[in-house]
Amino acid sequence: MWVDPDDDPRNTDGPMADGELATFVEYLTNYRLTLRMKCDGLTAEQLATRSVPPSTMSLLGLVRHLAEVERDWRNWIVPGEPAAKLYGDPDGDFEGALPEQSVVDGAFADLEREQAATDAAFAAHPDMSARIGRDNDPVRSLWVHRIEEYARHCGHADLLRERVDGRTGQ
Repeated sequence: MWVDPDDDPRNTDGPMADGELATFVEYLTNYRLTLRMKCDGLTAEQLATRSVPPSTMSLLGLVRHLAEVERDWRNWIVPGEPAAKLYGDPDGDFEGALPEQSVVDGAFADLEREQAATDAAFAAHPDMSARIGRDNDPVRSLWVHRIEEYARHCGHADLLRERVDGRTGQ
């Protein structure tokens, strides 16, 4: 096991959340925690270790990518001029994932800030049937897509962590 089930921050021994929004929040929260758990205890060099050439994917790159994705979601649903890209070029999130502690600290700070801002933007739309954003999408679809993004990248994180130190698990 990756962690003792008694120590797993995702462990909810009680009943699952009631309601659609509470369920979405619970799943998103757990995927976010999973990503952090996959990065825990690694050095900057290990976090920046790429999968296999020619891929630029690394755990640190995933953290930076998801910070960028959070900003993209907010840009998608909030009217007005979109916020600039965090890391510049389309592949800047992965290419800039350098094995330096300041880059690691900055990536996690960016992720926390962007998650909080996007969570606040979504909180303004509690009606799952409401249509919002550039394409007038249902809030429900945007939530599901957001959860899917984290789920997919947590799968990548599993493989990346195994490559770094052999650890596998839930």
